[in-house]
Amino acid sequence: MERFIVFLASAGYSGYSPFAPGTAGTFVGLLVYVLFSFFPAPIYLLSTAAVFFLACWASEQAEVIFSQRDSPRIVIDEVVGYLITMALLPRTLTAAIGGFVFFRVLDIIKLYPARIINRRMEGGWAVVLDDAVAGIYANLLLQAITQWRPQLLLIVDRWIFGPV
Repeated sequence: MERFIVFLASAGYSGYSPFAPGTAGTFVGLLVYVLFSFFPAPIYLLSTAAVFFLACWASEQAEVIFSQRDSPRIVIDEVVGYLITMALLPRTLTAAIGGFVFFRVLDIIKLYPARIINRRMEGGWAVVLDDAVAGIYANLLLQAITQWRPQLLLIVDRWIFGPV
């Protein structure tokens, strides 16, 4: 059971990356998003919620296994944060890349209340909630871009794939 928990919490061992394990975990999140993006919106949201609760449990257990609060090897929270970032957004390469960049930046700088959650709370909920907050902020940013400047999300797609 311990190996299973470590596998989950480290997002398929990507948390063991010697350089930027959070970014490696977010990349796993991108791969999970590619799979989830084919789901209808309600199933995507339910699946993301299920991963959220699984991540809280796995993170709590992994903190005990690693004997460390919010170990850098625990990156399932990045997977959750990225899935939240991409919720209800158009399935485009630009949105996926933008979501990746916005989420990583917001996860690193930890805007309110993520910083407070990270400092004051403990356990699996704390590990996952600060990334969920970053994911919500990144999602709102991308939703605003989609609403007010949708052409920005199509620039890279058109550049790579040509006119549609």
